[in-house]
Amino acid sequence: MAISIKTPEEIEKMRIAGRLAAEVLGMIEPYVKPGVTTNELNNLCHDYIVNVQNAIPAPLGYGTPPFPKSICTSVNHQICHGIPSDKVLKKGDCLNIDITVIKDGYHGDTSKMFHVGAPTIPGARLAEVTQECMYLGILTVKPGATLGDIGAAIQQHAEKNYYSVVREFCGHGIGAKFHEEPQILHYGKVGKGDAIQAGMIFTIEPMINQGKADLKILPDQWTAVTKDHKLSAQWEHTILVTDTGFEILTLRPDEAGWYERLQAKLKLK
Repeated sequence: MAISIKTPEEIEKMRIAGRLAAEVLGMIEPYVKPGVTTNELNNLCHDYIVNVQNAIPAPLGYGTPPFPKSICTSVNHQICHGIPSDKVLKKGDCLNIDITVIKDGYHGDTSKMFHVGAPTIPGARLAEVTQECMYLGILTVKPGATLGDIGAAIQQHAEKNYYSVVREFCGHGIGAKFHEEPQILHYGKVGKGDAIQAGMIFTIEPMINQGKADLKILPDQWTAVTKDHKLSAQWEHTILVTDTGFEILTLRPDEAGWYERLQAKLKLK
C-alpha cells in the first residue's frame, strides 16, 4: 500500500475526528479513580462516542479475533491492547486509555496515561519520560525529515533514562483506514527511512518499558504484557505533516504550553 497524501477535504475530516478522540480522554478523566472497573470506563466512553459525538468506536469488532470492547485499557505491566474487564482499579495503578473514533468515515487516534489515585514514583516518572519521548518524536516532523528521525529521537531519550523501547508495535498512517502506510517505528537512526511529506497523517505512539523490551501476547490474542512484569507506558497523538512542520490533530486543552514546558526541562534549543 502506498503512503497516502491527504487532500484538504480529508485533512479537515481528520481534524474533526482527532478533536473528538481527544475529547473522549477529557471526558473520562474524572472517572479514573480507585474502585472503578475498566469495563465501566469502557461503557462510559462507548456511550459518549455513540450518543454524544454521533461517532463510531473503531476498536469494537476490529481485527482477528474481533476486539470485544470500544476502548483499550492497559494497566501497569500491560503494554497495549488491554481488554476492558471487571478488574477493579486500585490506588497507584498506571492506566493507558487508547481511543479511536470514526467520524464521517475518518479516524482519530490518541492515548493517554492516567494515574489511579496518587501515582507511585516509578509510575509517574515512566509516564512523564514516555510523554517526553512522544513529544520529541513529534518535534522532528517536517517535510524533508525522515521516519528514522522520529524513532531516533524517541529511542535516544528513552535509553538515556534507562528505559527500553518496545519493538513489536509502532505508529501508523491513518485516515479512512485505521491502519495505513507508513509504519512509524519508535526506534531508528537519523536520516534513515522514508522521507516525510506534507499531507501525510500518522500516529506517533511510543511504548516504553521500565525493564526489558521483551513482551508476550496473552491467550486473548490481544493484550501485550512485559515479560518481566515491570511497568510499561504509552502516549499517542495523530499528527498531520504541514508545509512547515506539524499539527497535532488530537491535542488536548490540558497540553497547552507543552513545548515551553518541554523546552525548559530538557533545555531544547
